Amino acid sequence: MKVCILGDGLSGLSLAKALVNKGIYTDIFSDRIQNTKDKSRTIGISKSNVEFFNKNILNIEKLIWDIKKIEVFSSNLDNQKILSFDKDDQRLFSIVKNHDLISNLSIQLKKNKFFKLKKTINNYDLLNNYNLIFNCDSNNKLTKKFFYKKFKKNYNSYAYTSIIEHKRLSKNNTATQIFTKGGPIAFLPISESQTSIVYSLRGNKKSNVENLIRKFNTKYTIKKITNIKSFELKSIDLRLYYYKNILAFGDLLHKIHPLAGQGFNMTIRDIKSLLKIIDYKLDNGLDLDSSVCSEFMSQNKHKNYLFSQGIDFIYEIFNFENKINNNFLSKSLQFFGNNKISNKFLTKFADEGILI
Repeated sequence: MKVCILGDGLSGLSLAKALVNKGIYTDIFSDRIQNTKDKSRTIGISKSNVEFFNKNILNIEKLIWDIKKIEVFSSNLDNQKILSFDKDDQRLFSIVKNHDLISNLSIQLKKNKFFKLKKTINNYDLLNNYNLIFNCDSNNKLTKKFFYKKFKKNYNSYAYTSIIEHKRLSKNNTATQIFTKGGPIAFLPISESQTSIVYSLRGNKKSNVENLIRKFNTKYTIKKITNIKSFELKSIDLRLYYYKNILAFGDLLHKIHPLAGQGFNMTIRDIKSLLKIIDYKLDNGLDLDSSVCSEFMSQNKHKNYLFSQGIDFIYEIFNFENKINNNFLSKSLQFFGNNKISNKFLTKFADEGILI
């Protein structure tokens, strides 16, 4: 069995490592392993997904920083706390630097006899040599020809990422999210002296983001704010997941608003589902062919769509509240979040996604 992956981003590298771990020959087509110079990006990985990643892809315990409590505030309630999650001082989710994870995946893949890194594909006839093709590249010829139909939403917003260096906190393990008038800002600890910032601001690019970060910071004695990066925010849900034996994957399948830090978690759940399908095929002596793609789509498309719509709904609740200048919704969420049953449901939703 031989498969290939188009695109060397985090999704492609993670999928490649999962496949070679099963002894499946896997090629990645790209000019180079993903550029890791941008050190301001971080990724949140839920507890169950960390456990899966450690067991099936790569042990990342030395790379991650555990979050044991989450607090959510609303500026519409004078920055009162509206939601809080903790589980007896246990890990809720973990934060990892994007470039650290990419670098470690790249190093381990290069050592694996089942893996080959190839140059960007120019002759697409070469793909006939593979049982399955996983397309993680949003700009190649196949994407433009077969994977262009999608549900799209432009949030008319930009996400700003940075890492602040601050005075050491011995227990810097509480993630904080504040729903401000301009959009949600998250403070995500990654060490005792560093915290990642993800700030989603509505409207055109802002020049005063650093001042806004300092304004909403109530916990840290900031020493330095590193180079701030930005990217436009859009949500995407692909309508058709596959064409013949070519399966779209990663961000090509779905992109969501970063307010809940669930983008890469969706991809990990997709890998988990895909591996189950592949395991069944291999255990029963069946070929890895287009049936893998069709089964994956039937099992996951509705879950991914419902989950992405759930994240969008949360965003729109606060967006609508800001538009009408009313705090009724924040108060309702505050009441809802204090209920043990609903709090447990929200925690499970964030950790495991849609369970149907």
